[in-house]
Order: sequence, then structure tokens, then C-alpha cells
Amino acid sequence: MDTIFIHGGSKRSLRAHSIPFMVASGVLRSLPLNSKMPRLAAFLVLLLPLLLSAVGAAEAEAELTRGGFGFKATLRHVDANAGYTEEQLLARAVHRSRARVATLQSLAALAPGDAITAARILVFASDGEYLMEMGIGTPTRYYSAILDTGSDLIWTQCAPCLLCVDQPTPYFDPAQSSTYRSLGCSSPACNALYYPLCYRRVCVYQYFYGDSASTAGVLANETFTFGTNDTQVTLPSISFGCGNLNSGSLANSSGMVGFGRGSLSLVGQLGSPRFSYCLTSFLSPVRSRLYFGANATLNSTNAQPVQSTPFVVNPALPTMYFLNMTGISVGGYLLPIDPAVFAINDTDGTGGTIIDSGTTISYLAEPAYGAVRAAFVSQITLPLLNVTDTSVLDTCFQWPPPPRQSVTLPQLVLHFDGADWELPLQNYMLVDPSTGGLCLAMATSSDGSIIGSYQHQNFNVLYDLENSLLSFVPAPCNLM
Repeated sequence: MDTIFIHGGSKRSLRAHSIPFMVASGVLRSLPLNSKMPRLAAFLVLLLPLLLSAVGAAEAEAELTRGGFGFKATLRHVDANAGYTEEQLLARAVHRSRARVATLQSLAALAPGDAITAARILVFASDGEYLMEMGIGTPTRYYSAILDTGSDLIWTQCAPCLLCVDQPTPYFDPAQSSTYRSLGCSSPACNALYYPLCYRRVCVYQYFYGDSASTAGVLANETFTFGTNDTQVTLPSISFGCGNLNSGSLANSSGMVGFGRGSLSLVGQLGSPRFSYCLTSFLSPVRSRLYFGANATLNSTNAQPVQSTPFVVNPALPTMYFLNMTGISVGGYLLPIDPAVFAINDTDGTGGTIIDSGTTISYLAEPAYGAVRAAFVSQITLPLLNVTDTSVLDTCFQWPPPPRQSVTLPQLVLHFDGADWELPLQNYMLVDPSTGGLCLAMATSSDGSIIGSYQHQNFNVLYDLENSLLSFVPAPCNLM
């Protein structure tokens, strides 16, 4: 149990123990055909001659084995150095989270029964959280991109840009790069797309972000540069999307880098299937860290050893990082939740539990969320706040309490196959600026559960695809 002693009743008295929550970059998905897709596909086909005349139609299918190397990179939060106050950072995060919920509700009615759209808790990628730098082309031009563990495609907006969204850098111009090569329709990368199009033997991609954003263009190979100065690597023949038709928001970035389990992701293409990240506090000016390949290692601490739990493959959503979650404890008591609540539905691939750095707060399937909420209400001696129906966070308590009153908060532990993730207080409680209440940084989901990045902060988290394991250990991420 954690006890906070409050003197004077200031909201800031919790700030030393809490981290304002972040919002999802979510998951980049290519959704099944809907009313929007045929129109965009038809529009794209009409414009292909213009695109291909500008960027050329050479084909390349080079393959390269890249095992045994690694690099380090820094991750920048999307709102970093933007001059926002703590209250504004929280308000922006809450606003983005509300937008996410609205998208989830619209997806619920999009294609009932379809395995991809039914996993609607995962889909909202038009707002990003963490950005990484990448260099593209020869000569190298640098861009910031959203890191997304829930998707595969690497892409950026390209000239000639027929329909593009705001970004902080000029569009990548393939005509100015000596190493750009468009890919043919029979290439392995083209065959790995969900919905490839083919025009004069050139592969054309189209990806959709839920109901609010999309990208389409030419699939190509190019030279990419990753990492900081001391570990920088330059790699030829990386397949990526050169987007000429894009809509939505890029969260002050210029594209996306997919870190999912599919063959088109950075992990899949580099042949070094392990990476880790260590996310600093939302309010910290220190950037977070990303480690790839040989640089991705974990070390046990004196207080806690490294824990590991196996990944679970969901054939309906193979790019996602599913885990076998077995239960939740609150205040030392294992809640009466049937483990089937966290399991994948064998019939259609819905449900299950996913870990994703692009999602902010955690979403728990009912009745798991209901059980967690009831446990917090029974164990916290503060009045429960009434919240609106549109509020993302609905387990909120009156805050601050009377002066000189101590408040005991229950410990929260997430149980997985072979591992118990004991969360520090600042990883699951926050003060919501819209209500002023002390809130549980979790929300309810009508389909499946997802463990978000708010719960990952100040943990070193390793994705080991070679051994199919997720490992984690507490770490001072601001010192790494």
C-alpha cells in the first residue's frame, strides 16, 4: 500500500508521485474495404501516371541480412519543448484520449464481426506520442517519425504531394535521391501489404487509420539511417511507403516507423529481432531511450529481477504484441476475474491482451475493469466523483482531501504468464485537470485489453521476438 500525506490541500501535492498521462499513437491498420476505401483507391489509380512520371518506375528487390548489429536512439515526446504548462499537457492528453474513444465508438459500427475492425480498441493512429529521428535517401535528409509498436509499415510523405498534411520538414523528394527504387508488384514487400494495388508493374500501397486518417502512394526501397552519433547505422534497401495521398494528423512528425511483428516493420526488415525502450516521466525534459538489436539488453536490479512473459500469436492480428494476462491484484487481493476475460477469442480473433507503446492509458475489458474499479472504490477512503458520460477516466476521487489527512492508495499488480508487473503509484494514478479528481489511469473497453505506455514509464521493456518473450525491469530512464 502507498500512503500520501497531504498538507494544505494543493493539487500539486500529488505531482511528485504522479505522471500526467499520454495518448496513443495507436495502431496503424489497413482496414477491410469500406465506403471510403474504393473512392481513395480509384482516385489513386487515376493519379498514378502523374506520380510515376515524377518519381520513376525502376524496380528493385534487393535483400540484405542484417543480424548481429544494433543502435541506440532517443525518443521525443510529441509535446516536448512546446511551452505547455503541466495543466496544459494533461488537458491535451485528455483531449486526445477523448478523441480516441470517439473513434473507437465509430469503429464499433463499421464492420461488426470482422476480426480486424472488431479489435477496435487498437485503432487510432492519427495522433502520436513518441517520435524518433530517421534519415532517408542519398544524400541523407532527416525526418521525425512516430514510433508505433502496433503497426508494420515505415512511411513518410513524398513529393509530388497531391494531398498531404502539415509536417515540420519538407516532403521527401525521391527524384533528389540516388538510391530510391520503386518496388515491383511481385516483390515480397508488395505481397506483404494488406491491400496492394499494381500499376504498370509498380506496387502501390494504401493504409487506413481507423476512421480518421489514411496514407497511400508508391512502395519503394531506399537507404535509411538510424541511431545517435556513436551508434549510427546506414542501411540500404529498406522498404517504405512514399505517401502522395495522406489525410489526418501526423502529430508534428513527418511519418511513421512501424515496430510490429510483420515483415514490413523495421524489426522484420533488419533481421535483428529485439528492441527495448525506457520511457521517462511525461513531465521530464529528458528524452526517452530506444535500443535496437545488440544494444537491447536488460539488467536486474538489487530490488527487482528481470521478469519475462511469452508473447501470444493472434492469427487475426499477427502484427500485434499479445500477452497472456492471467489476473489483476488490488491492495494485495487477487480480484475474482475469469482469466477468459483476457484471452483471445479462437473463433474470430477478438479480445486478448496487447502491450503497445503507442497507447497511453490502459484499457481493460469488462468485467475486468468493473472489478478493478470496485476494488479501488472500496479501498480508497475518499468520496467518488460523478463524471460525465463522455469522460475517459471514470474512477475518480475528490481531490485534494482535507488538510493533514493521510490517504492510503492500494497497490496495483498486473499478472501475466510467468511474471507479475507491480506498478508504482505514479504509473496508475493521476490528477485529471478537467475534474480536479484523483483518477485511476485506466479506462473500460468493450473488446479486449491493452497495456498502455503510461504503465511502462520508468521500466526498461524488452521485446525479444527471437525467443518470443516480453521482459521488463524497473529502471531510472532519465539516467540511461
